[in-house]
Amino acid sequence: MNLRIKRVQRTTPWSAADRARHRKIREQMQRDKPTPAELTQDGVWLPLGVYFELKEAIHRLRQARELAGLSLAALAKRTGMDKAALSRLENGKQPNPTFATLSRYAAALGKQVCLSFRDAKAS
Repeated sequence: MNLRIKRVQRTTPWSAADRARHRKIREQMQRDKPTPAELTQDGVWLPLGVYFELKEAIHRLRQARELAGLSLAALAKRTGMDKAALSRLENGKQPNPTFATLSRYAAALGKQVCLSFRDAKAS
């Protein structure tokens, strides 16, 4: 199977300060492993409803992988991603994966990630 994965590229390169800021956030998330409640308590992180929608989408991707009879090793080969990273994603150890990560996973299964927008509920 010949898969083409289109990479999403930023229109402007990150500065050294941007990279350092994002690296610091990643390191903190890996170190602290915050719960969904902790992520949403200040309203800055992923809202709980979005968190559960994301978990459902990842569950469906895992089901599609299993229905296709693919192991994590086979998926890793198709995506070019690390098998351990894919396992963490499927098992909820990666609480906020990037769109690019989900897109690569989906593309390896012949699927496409689709986004939609709706009006937010008034608080």
